[in-house]
Amino acid sequence: YFKQHWYCDSGMIPLLWVAKLVSASGSSLAGLVGEMIERYPCSGEVNSTVENVGEVLARVEKEYSGGEVSKIDGLSIDFPEWRFNLRGSNTEPVIRLNVETRGDRDLLAAKTDELLALIRTS
Repeated sequence: YFKQHWYCDSGMIPLLWVAKLVSASGSSLAGLVGEMIERYPCSGEVNSTVENVGEVLARVEKEYSGGEVSKIDGLSIDFPEWRFNLRGSNTEPVIRLNVETRGDRDLLAAKTDELLALIRTS
C-alpha cells in the first residue's frame, strides 16, 4: 500500500518506480538486480523435513540467542553482518531456512551449513 497515494494497492505504482529507477541508473533491470544479489547474497529457501518444527525452532533460537530476535514470520534473527529466517510449513513436517549476508558469500555458506546441521540434528 502506498501512503503518499492514499494507501492505494496498485501494481502500476511499483512498476513506474522501477521504470524510473532503471531509466535514471543507465543500467538494465538485470544489472540492478545483479548488483543487489552481490551486495546481499542469500541462500534461497532451503527445506528440511523434521519431526517436530517447534522443537527445532526452540533449539535454533537458544543457539543464536545473541542476535535480534523477531517471531513475526517464524523465527528471524539478525546479526550485524548476516541474518536468517526459519519457519515451519503449515501443511507438512518441513522447516524452511533463508540466510542473507552483507556481501560475504563465504559467511553465507558457513552460516547456512551451520544452521542446517543444527536443524537436521535429531
